Amino acid sequence: MTSVLALETSCDESAAALVSRRADGRFDVQSARIASQVEEHARWGGVVPEIASRRHVEALPGLIEQVLGESGSTIADVDAIAATVAPGLAGALMVASVTGRTLSALHERPFLAVHHLEGHLASVHLAEHRPQPPYLVLLVSGGHTELIRVEADGGMERLGRSHDDAAGEAFDKVARLLGLGYPGGPAIQAAAEGGDGSRFTLPKGRISLTEGGFHPYDFSFSGLKTAMLRTVEAQDSPLPTADLAASFEQVVVDVLVERSLRCATDHGLEELVMVGGVAANHRLRRTLQLRSAAVGVRVSVAPLAYCTDNAAMIGAAALLRWERGARGCSWRTGVSARWPLGQADQLYNEQPAF
Repeated sequence: MTSVLALETSCDESAAALVSRRADGRFDVQSARIASQVEEHARWGGVVPEIASRRHVEALPGLIEQVLGESGSTIADVDAIAATVAPGLAGALMVASVTGRTLSALHERPFLAVHHLEGHLASVHLAEHRPQPPYLVLLVSGGHTELIRVEADGGMERLGRSHDDAAGEAFDKVARLLGLGYPGGPAIQAAAEGGDGSRFTLPKGRISLTEGGFHPYDFSFSGLKTAMLRTVEAQDSPLPTADLAASFEQVVVDVLVERSLRCATDHGLEELVMVGGVAANHRLRRTLQLRSAAVGVRVSVAPLAYCTDNAAMIGAAALLRWERGARGCSWRTGVSARWPLGQADQLYNEQPAF
Protein backbone atom coordinates (compact mmCIF):
# COMPACT_ATOMS: atom_id res chain seq x y z
CA MET A 1 0.00 0.00 0.00
CA THR A 2 0.92 3.64 -0.50
CA SER A 3 -0.16 5.81 2.42
CA VAL A 4 -0.43 9.57 2.96
CA LEU A 5 -0.88 11.63 6.11
CA ALA A 6 -3.18 14.44 4.96
CA LEU A 7 -3.96 17.78 6.63
CA GLU A 8 -6.76 20.27 5.90
CA THR A 9 -7.28 23.75 7.42
CA SER A 10 -8.54 25.86 4.52
CA CYS A 11 -11.54 27.37 6.33
CA ASP A 12 -13.24 26.42 9.59
CA GLU A 13 -12.61 22.66 9.83
CA SER A 14 -9.35 21.34 11.27
CA ALA A 15 -8.79 17.86 9.89
CA ALA A 16 -6.21 15.08 9.64
CA ALA A 17 -6.44 11.66 8.00
CA LEU A 18 -4.31 8.69 7.09
CA VAL A 19 -5.35 7.39 3.67
CA SER A 20 -3.89 4.41 1.82
CA ARG A 21 -4.12 3.10 -1.73
CA ARG A 22 -4.37 -0.66 -1.90
CA ALA A 23 -2.91 -2.86 -4.61
CA ASP A 24 -6.38 -3.25 -6.18
CA GLY A 25 -6.61 0.54 -6.55
CA ARG A 26 -9.19 1.12 -3.82
CA PHE A 27 -8.76 3.77 -1.15
CA ASP A 28 -8.69 2.90 2.53
CA VAL A 29 -9.29 5.65 5.09
CA GLN A 30 -7.41 4.16 8.02
CA SER A 31 -8.30 7.01 10.33
CA ALA A 32 -9.85 10.46 9.93
CA ARG A 33 -10.53 13.17 12.48
CA ILE A 34 -12.22 16.58 12.24
CA ALA A 35 -12.47 19.39 14.79
CA SER A 36 -15.40 21.57 13.74
CA GLN A 37 -15.66 25.26 14.57
CA VAL A 38 -19.25 25.62 13.36
CA GLU A 39 -20.77 26.41 16.77
CA GLU A 40 -18.20 29.10 17.49
CA HIS A 41 -18.62 30.85 14.13
CA ALA A 42 -22.41 30.50 14.26
CA ARG A 43 -22.49 33.33 16.80
CA TRP A 44 -21.22 35.65 14.07
CA GLY A 45 -23.29 34.24 11.20
CA GLY A 46 -20.18 33.24 9.26
CA VAL A 47 -16.51 32.35 9.51
CA VAL A 48 -14.23 34.80 11.34
CA PRO A 49 -10.76 34.24 9.78
CA GLU A 50 -8.70 35.16 12.84
CA ILE A 51 -10.68 32.83 15.09
CA ALA A 52 -10.44 30.04 12.51
CA SER A 53 -6.64 30.30 12.29
CA ARG A 54 -6.19 30.26 16.07
CA ARG A 55 -8.40 27.20 16.47
CA HIS A 56 -6.47 25.35 13.76
CA VAL A 57 -3.21 25.95 15.64
CA GLU A 58 -4.79 24.57 18.80
CA ALA A 59 -6.49 21.55 17.22
CA LEU A 60 -4.21 20.19 14.48
CA PRO A 61 -1.40 18.64 16.59
CA GLY A 62 -3.90 16.64 18.63
CA LEU A 63 -5.74 15.48 15.50
CA ILE A 64 -2.49 14.22 13.97
CA GLU A 65 -1.67 12.35 17.15
CA GLN A 66 -5.16 10.79 17.23
CA VAL A 67 -5.03 9.71 13.58
CA LEU A 68 -1.63 8.06 13.93
CA GLY A 69 -2.63 6.39 17.18
CA GLU A 70 -5.90 5.01 15.86
CA SER A 71 -4.22 3.59 12.76
CA GLY A 72 -1.34 2.10 14.73
CA SER A 73 1.13 4.04 12.59
CA THR A 74 3.96 6.49 12.93
CA ILE A 75 5.08 9.11 10.47
CA ALA A 76 7.93 6.76 9.57
CA ASP A 77 5.27 4.38 8.18
CA VAL A 78 3.76 6.85 5.70
CA ASP A 79 5.04 7.45 2.19
CA ALA A 80 4.19 11.15 1.98
CA ILE A 81 2.61 14.07 3.81
CA ALA A 82 -0.02 16.21 2.10
CA ALA A 83 -1.68 19.50 3.00
CA THR A 84 -4.13 21.91 1.42
CA VAL A 85 -2.31 25.02 0.19
CA ALA A 86 -5.01 26.74 -1.94
CA PRO A 87 -7.59 28.20 -2.12
CA GLY A 88 -9.02 29.29 1.21
CA LEU A 89 -8.37 31.69 4.07
CA ALA A 90 -4.68 32.52 3.86
CA GLY A 91 -4.04 32.43 7.60
CA ALA A 92 -5.93 29.18 7.99
CA LEU A 93 -4.13 27.54 5.06
CA MET A 94 -0.79 28.39 6.62
CA VAL A 95 -1.45 26.13 9.61
CA ALA A 96 -1.71 22.86 7.65
CA SER A 97 0.87 23.96 5.10
CA VAL A 98 3.56 24.85 7.63
CA THR A 99 2.76 21.78 9.75
CA GLY A 100 2.91 19.48 6.73
CA ARG A 101 6.15 20.91 5.39
CA THR A 102 7.78 20.81 8.81
CA LEU A 103 6.86 17.16 9.38
CA SER A 104 7.98 16.36 5.85
CA ALA A 105 11.40 17.93 6.41
CA LEU A 106 11.89 16.45 9.88
CA HIS A 107 10.96 12.91 8.86
CA GLU A 108 12.36 13.06 5.30
CA ARG A 109 9.07 12.32 3.60
CA PRO A 110 7.85 13.92 0.35
CA PHE A 111 5.47 16.84 0.72
CA LEU A 112 2.44 17.04 -1.60
CA ALA A 113 0.71 20.42 -1.91
CA VAL A 114 -2.98 19.87 -2.69
CA HIS A 115 -5.54 22.18 -4.27
CA HIS A 116 -8.67 22.20 -2.09
CA LEU A 117 -11.06 21.79 -5.03
CA GLU A 118 -9.01 18.89 -6.36
CA GLY A 119 -9.60 17.33 -2.96
CA HIS A 120 -13.36 17.69 -3.39
CA LEU A 121 -13.13 16.14 -6.86
CA ALA A 122 -11.20 13.21 -5.38
CA SER A 123 -13.73 12.64 -2.57
CA VAL A 124 -15.92 10.48 -4.83
CA HIS A 125 -13.05 7.97 -5.03
CA LEU A 126 -13.66 7.24 -1.34
CA ALA A 127 -17.01 5.67 -2.27
CA GLU A 128 -17.56 2.00 -3.08
CA HIS A 129 -18.10 2.83 -6.75
CA ARG A 130 -15.31 4.78 -8.43
CA PRO A 131 -16.32 6.67 -11.57
CA GLN A 132 -14.51 5.94 -14.82
CA PRO A 133 -13.27 8.99 -16.72
CA PRO A 134 -14.09 10.94 -18.69
CA TYR A 135 -16.92 12.19 -16.51
CA LEU A 136 -18.56 15.45 -15.44
CA VAL A 137 -18.30 16.74 -11.88
CA LEU A 138 -20.84 19.03 -10.24
CA LEU A 139 -18.78 20.70 -7.53
CA VAL A 140 -21.24 22.45 -5.26
CA SER A 141 -19.94 23.81 -1.98
CA GLY A 142 -19.98 26.86 0.25
CA GLY A 143 -17.62 28.79 -1.99
CA HIS A 144 -17.84 27.11 -5.39
CA THR A 145 -20.46 25.97 -7.88
CA GLU A 146 -18.77 24.58 -10.98
CA LEU A 147 -19.14 21.95 -13.68
CA ILE A 148 -15.79 20.31 -14.42
CA ARG A 149 -14.91 17.68 -17.01
CA VAL A 150 -12.31 15.20 -15.72
CA GLU A 151 -10.16 13.17 -18.12
CA ALA A 152 -8.40 9.83 -17.63
CA ASP A 153 -5.01 11.55 -17.36
CA GLY A 154 -6.28 13.83 -14.59
CA GLY A 155 -6.86 16.78 -16.90
CA MET A 156 -9.67 19.13 -15.87
CA GLU A 157 -11.77 21.56 -17.92
CA ARG A 158 -14.36 23.88 -16.44
CA LEU A 159 -17.57 23.87 -18.48
CA GLY A 160 -19.83 25.88 -16.18
CA ARG A 161 -19.65 28.11 -13.11
CA SER A 162 -21.54 30.53 -10.89
CA HIS A 163 -21.07 34.19 -11.78
CA ASP A 164 -21.92 35.47 -8.30
CA ASP A 165 -22.64 33.54 -5.11
CA ALA A 166 -22.03 29.83 -4.93
CA ALA A 167 -25.05 27.71 -4.01
CA GLY A 168 -23.72 27.22 -0.49
CA GLU A 169 -23.38 30.97 0.01
CA ALA A 170 -26.97 31.43 -1.17
CA PHE A 171 -28.12 28.87 1.40
CA ASP A 172 -26.27 30.75 4.16
CA LYS A 173 -27.72 34.13 3.23
CA VAL A 174 -31.29 32.89 2.79
CA ALA A 175 -31.09 30.99 6.08
CA ARG A 176 -30.09 34.25 7.78
CA LEU A 177 -33.02 36.00 6.05
CA LEU A 178 -35.42 33.37 7.41
CA GLY A 179 -33.95 33.57 10.90
CA LEU A 180 -32.50 30.06 10.73
CA GLY A 181 -29.13 28.82 11.91
CA TYR A 182 -25.64 28.64 10.46
CA PRO A 183 -24.49 26.94 8.30
CA GLY A 184 -27.44 27.58 6.04
CA GLY A 185 -27.53 24.30 4.11
CA PRO A 186 -28.46 21.99 7.01
CA ALA A 187 -30.68 24.70 8.55
CA ILE A 188 -32.77 25.16 5.40
CA GLN A 189 -32.93 21.41 4.80
CA ALA A 190 -34.33 20.89 8.29
CA ALA A 191 -36.78 23.80 7.99
CA ALA A 192 -37.99 22.58 4.57
CA GLU A 193 -39.09 19.18 5.84
CA GLY A 194 -42.84 19.00 5.41
CA GLY A 195 -42.90 22.31 3.53
CA ASP A 196 -44.57 22.88 0.16
CA GLY A 197 -41.79 23.49 -2.37
CA SER A 198 -44.28 24.63 -5.03
CA ARG A 199 -46.03 27.30 -2.98
CA PHE A 200 -43.78 30.20 -4.01
CA THR A 201 -42.61 30.80 -7.58
CA LEU A 202 -38.96 31.81 -7.61
CA PRO A 203 -36.63 32.59 -10.54
CA LYS A 204 -34.02 30.27 -11.99
CA GLY A 205 -31.22 32.76 -12.53
CA ARG A 206 -29.53 32.67 -15.94
CA ILE A 207 -26.45 34.28 -17.45
CA SER A 208 -26.87 36.24 -20.68
CA LEU A 209 -24.53 35.70 -23.63
CA THR A 210 -23.14 38.74 -25.46
CA GLU A 211 -24.38 37.35 -28.77
CA GLY A 212 -27.87 36.80 -27.35
CA GLY A 213 -29.55 34.03 -25.46
CA PHE A 214 -28.32 32.45 -22.24
CA HIS A 215 -25.38 30.33 -21.21
CA PRO A 216 -26.68 26.76 -21.02
CA TYR A 217 -24.57 25.67 -18.03
CA ASP A 218 -23.60 28.70 -15.93
CA PHE A 219 -25.31 29.65 -12.67
CA SER A 220 -26.47 32.81 -10.92
CA PHE A 221 -28.08 32.95 -7.48
CA SER A 222 -28.14 36.70 -6.79
CA GLY A 223 -31.57 37.22 -8.37
CA LEU A 224 -32.95 34.29 -6.41
CA LYS A 225 -31.78 35.85 -3.15
CA THR A 226 -33.44 39.15 -4.07
CA ALA A 227 -36.66 37.34 -4.98
CA MET A 228 -36.60 35.55 -1.62
CA LEU A 229 -36.19 38.88 0.19
CA ARG A 230 -39.18 40.38 -1.58
CA THR A 231 -41.25 37.26 -1.00
CA VAL A 232 -40.47 37.29 2.71
CA GLU A 233 -41.30 40.99 2.96
CA ALA A 234 -44.69 40.33 1.37
CA GLN A 235 -45.70 37.71 3.97
CA ASP A 236 -47.84 38.24 7.02
CA SER A 237 -46.59 37.19 10.42
CA PRO A 238 -45.87 34.46 11.31
CA LEU A 239 -43.74 33.57 8.30
CA PRO A 240 -44.55 30.31 6.48
CA THR A 241 -40.93 29.32 7.06
CA ALA A 242 -41.25 25.67 6.00
CA ASP A 243 -42.83 26.59 2.64
CA LEU A 244 -40.34 29.40 2.02
CA ALA A 245 -37.40 27.13 2.81
CA ALA A 246 -38.78 24.29 0.69
CA SER A 247 -39.49 26.59 -2.27
CA PHE A 248 -35.97 28.03 -2.14
CA GLU A 249 -34.38 24.60 -1.77
CA GLN A 250 -36.44 23.21 -4.65
CA VAL A 251 -35.47 25.91 -7.15
CA VAL A 252 -31.77 25.59 -6.29
CA VAL A 253 -32.01 21.82 -6.75
CA ASP A 254 -33.86 22.20 -10.05
CA VAL A 255 -31.24 24.59 -11.43
CA LEU A 256 -28.29 22.45 -10.37
CA VAL A 257 -29.76 19.22 -11.70
CA GLU A 258 -31.14 20.59 -14.98
CA ARG A 259 -27.93 22.34 -16.03
CA SER A 260 -25.66 19.53 -14.90
CA LEU A 261 -27.56 16.90 -16.87
CA ARG A 262 -27.77 19.17 -19.90
CA CYS A 263 -24.01 19.68 -19.78
CA ALA A 264 -23.35 15.94 -19.43
CA THR A 265 -25.60 14.96 -22.33
CA ASP A 266 -24.39 17.79 -24.59
CA HIS A 267 -20.79 16.63 -24.12
CA GLY A 268 -21.54 12.94 -24.46
CA LEU A 269 -20.53 12.14 -20.88
CA GLU A 270 -22.25 9.08 -19.45
CA GLU A 271 -21.38 9.67 -15.79
CA LEU A 272 -22.05 12.64 -13.53
CA VAL A 273 -20.24 12.99 -10.21
CA MET A 274 -21.45 15.28 -7.42
CA VAL A 275 -19.14 16.48 -4.64
CA GLY A 276 -18.90 19.31 -2.11
CA GLY A 277 -20.77 20.32 1.01
CA VAL A 278 -24.09 21.02 -0.73
CA ALA A 279 -23.90 17.48 -2.19
CA ALA A 280 -25.03 16.34 1.27
CA ASN A 281 -28.47 17.89 0.68
CA HIS A 282 -31.07 15.10 0.67
CA ARG A 283 -33.44 16.72 -1.84
CA LEU A 284 -30.56 17.33 -4.26
CA ARG A 285 -29.28 13.75 -4.02
CA ARG A 286 -32.75 12.26 -4.56
CA THR A 287 -33.63 14.55 -7.46
CA LEU A 288 -30.33 13.99 -9.26
CA GLN A 289 -30.63 10.21 -8.99
CA LEU A 290 -34.23 10.26 -10.25
CA ARG A 291 -33.76 12.61 -13.21
CA SER A 292 -30.41 11.21 -14.33
CA ALA A 293 -31.95 7.79 -14.89
CA ALA A 294 -34.44 9.33 -17.32
CA VAL A 295 -31.65 10.60 -19.60
CA GLY A 296 -29.30 7.63 -19.28
CA VAL A 297 -26.63 9.29 -17.13
CA ARG A 298 -25.03 7.37 -14.25
CA VAL A 299 -24.55 9.25 -11.01
CA SER A 300 -21.80 8.91 -8.42
CA VAL A 301 -21.97 10.98 -5.25
CA ALA A 302 -19.28 11.49 -2.63
CA PRO A 303 -20.04 9.68 0.65
CA LEU A 304 -21.85 11.92 3.11
CA ALA A 305 -18.90 11.79 5.50
CA TYR A 306 -16.62 13.31 2.87
CA CYS A 307 -18.88 15.98 1.30
CA THR A 308 -17.91 18.80 3.64
CA ASP A 309 -14.28 19.83 4.16
CA ASN A 310 -12.16 16.93 5.42
CA ALA A 311 -8.63 15.58 5.22
CA ALA A 312 -9.48 12.19 3.71
CA MET A 313 -10.34 13.85 0.40
CA ILE A 314 -7.00 15.69 0.49
CA GLY A 315 -5.27 12.35 1.01
CA ALA A 316 -7.20 10.84 -1.92
CA ALA A 317 -6.17 13.72 -4.18
CA ALA A 318 -2.54 13.32 -3.12
CA LEU A 319 -2.64 9.58 -3.82
CA LEU A 320 -4.12 10.17 -7.28
CA ARG A 321 -1.25 12.57 -7.97
CA TRP A 322 1.20 9.97 -6.63
CA GLU A 323 -0.30 7.41 -9.00
CA ARG A 324 0.38 9.75 -11.91
CA GLY A 325 4.03 10.15 -10.93
CA ALA A 326 4.11 13.10 -8.51
CA ARG A 327 6.79 12.51 -5.90
CA GLY A 328 6.74 15.75 -4.00
CA CYS A 329 6.54 19.54 -4.09
CA SER A 330 9.01 22.18 -3.00
CA TRP A 331 9.23 22.76 0.75
CA ARG A 332 9.22 26.47 -0.16
CA THR A 333 5.66 26.25 -1.49
CA GLY A 334 3.51 28.84 0.25
CA VAL A 335 -0.26 29.27 0.26
CA SER A 336 -2.68 31.11 -2.00
CA ALA A 337 -6.16 32.30 -1.11
CA ARG A 338 -7.34 32.31 -4.75
CA TRP A 339 -5.38 29.85 -6.89
CA PRO A 340 -7.46 28.55 -9.85
CA LEU A 341 -8.05 24.82 -10.19
CA GLY A 342 -6.88 24.93 -13.80
CA GLN A 343 -3.38 25.77 -12.55
CA ALA A 344 -3.17 22.99 -9.94
CA ASP A 345 -0.49 21.18 -11.99
CA GLN A 346 1.89 24.05 -11.24
CA LEU A 347 1.99 23.00 -7.60
CA TYR A 348 4.19 20.09 -8.68
CA ASN A 349 6.82 22.08 -10.58
CA GLU A 350 10.36 22.27 -9.18
CA GLN A 351 9.89 25.99 -8.54
CA PRO A 352 7.10 26.91 -6.11
CA ALA A 353 3.93 28.20 -7.78
CA PHE A 354 3.64 30.86 -5.04
